[in-house]
Amino acid sequence: MNYHYGVRTATHKPTLLVHGGAWAIPEDAAAAHQSGVRKALEAGSAILMRGGAAIDAVEAAVTVMEDDPTFDAGRGSFLTCDGRVQLDALLMDGGRMKAGGVACVERLRNPIQAARLVLEKSPHVYFVGAGAEEFARSHGMPLIDNAELVLDRERERLTQAKHREAAGLADDTFSGLEDDKSPETAVGRIEMDSHDTVGAVALDVRGNLAAATSTGGTLNKTPGRVGDSSLIGCGCYADNLSAAVSLSGWGEPIMKLVLGKWAVDRVAAGTAPELATREAMAYLFNRLGGRGGIILLGPDGRFGIAHNTPAMAWGLATKGAMETGLKL
Repeated sequence: MNYHYGVRTATHKPTLLVHGGAWAIPEDAAAAHQSGVRKALEAGSAILMRGGAAIDAVEAAVTVMEDDPTFDAGRGSFLTCDGRVQLDALLMDGGRMKAGGVACVERLRNPIQAARLVLEKSPHVYFVGAGAEEFARSHGMPLIDNAELVLDRERERLTQAKHREAAGLADDTFSGLEDDKSPETAVGRIEMDSHDTVGAVALDVRGNLAAATSTGGTLNKTPGRVGDSSLIGCGCYADNLSAAVSLSGWGEPIMKLVLGKWAVDRVAAGTAPELATREAMAYLFNRLGGRGGIILLGPDGRFGIAHNTPAMAWGLATKGAMETGLKL
């Protein structure tokens, strides 16, 4: 178990936490992950430190990572089995208790910005597919060709995945893992594929919390599959009365446990965020053999970062300080 924690003594000290995926990040990808996380921190913290809103900060941070092909979000995401990119994102404002989500969008460069439009411009919470794209277009977001999101690197990765599938080898579906909870099996399989879902949580000077998560989903997924990232209480959640959370990892077990809400409820009940993150990762693995990572930020500025994967890309920014890492 890997974790990091902090305690803030000042009330409403602006804080931003970001993550860029939890998996066995290889050495040749480490620099790109740290650079991408740092750029996201710089974009989001610039808003927070001048007194801006937490929701603006997390949207800005995630937008940067969606534009960075290092991560499985936005351009450069994993491909579906038919060779397309389908994106999911969620944004939640813990002060207003408003949320906006989109899923299975193929023609939006920045789904987190579409999620913000849903939050601000619609009485609804969630749009999917063509309906989400049309809603975003009607509010000023340009639609793009899906090919603009597809990289040759991912075409090759999909080809390799299909070859493994045809040969009867396990891929990123983790089939049977819920019945085999041995650390050796779980780590071995997660090392076969990346989980570069991105996310951010923030606390602003007014004491408001916000959270955002964005993903391209899993490699070789069936079109229409939606994971945990854009589902309220699963991959993302924020409430000023409890905490803000964003997760990364194997989505199906996270969804089954509604793990984001599980973690923030622990904080609301008095558990320190640093302990709640460790408990969440232990619960994920012990109950369903799941692997992933979590960032959690409380209304008093205390935070936790934990993962039960070999590594996790993360970053922390407070006034006058910025820190990034891959392992904890």
